[in-house]
Amino acid sequence: MPRISTKAAAVSDDTDILALFETLALEAGREIMHIFEAGCAVESKADSSPVTDADRASERIILEGLRASFPGIPCVAEEETAAGVRPGEIGSAFFLVDPLDGTKEFVNRRADFTVNIALIRDGAPEVGVVFAPCSGRFFSGRPGLAETLWVGEDYSVVARQRIGVREQAMPPTVVASRSHNTPETEDYIAALGMAEIVSVGSSLKFCLLAAGEADLYPRFSRTMEWDTAAGDAVLRAAGGMTRTVNGAPLAYGKRNLPDDVDFSNPFFIARGR
Repeated sequence: MPRISTKAAAVSDDTDILALFETLALEAGREIMHIFEAGCAVESKADSSPVTDADRASERIILEGLRASFPGIPCVAEEETAAGVRPGEIGSAFFLVDPLDGTKEFVNRRADFTVNIALIRDGAPEVGVVFAPCSGRFFSGRPGLAETLWVGEDYSVVARQRIGVREQAMPPTVVASRSHNTPETEDYIAALGMAEIVSVGSSLKFCLLAAGEADLYPRFSRTMEWDTAAGDAVLRAAGGMTRTVNGAPLAYGKRNLPDDVDFSNPFFIARGR
């Protein structure tokens, strides 16, 4: 795996950064599917959310690869954070990693779980990949370019196609969480009038907007930054945006919050065009 300088990570060759993300996501996805097919035990973390050997194996692959190529760029990853491991300072550029978003989908043997890697610069998700190894769906994005990738049986990329958000359809297509629906979400959807509802798990919700397959993703339940960063990066690269309910762009790198834990998100609404 080529070594890329810290300076390059901070100021950018986004093409090389994205290529590394894609390689690591494919390697992590392959390992996740080995564990998925063999079966594994499910444990509970301190917040009662599930964790498996697949989460840990995927995170290990991704973090080893990122730290080898970008030794000076901090990494914030879900399972390390749960274990109390987090960088002291994150600076203006850092990585956010969710090695297996949708662990409930994984445990219930549904196909929606994803591998997520993102680069944050100045509070915004600028480069990201989302790979759903069970279904084979793969999305990547960097400033000015979002793509869907086709992955072969050997976990290599065999084709690419540029994607972009669509003009909002009438009635709009709304994607909602399969595992985390709330009365507030139902009220928001009801206020739209007629709307087509698509229920899907994990960060794929952002990607359906990015690919022009849906229009809105309202989220009125808890998420963490690693849950959203990679999908949000793909969506923004495709011409969409994620904003808080007050209209501000969803920001990343939030720490020392007065009423919540580090890296937690407020409620938000992701949109296509």
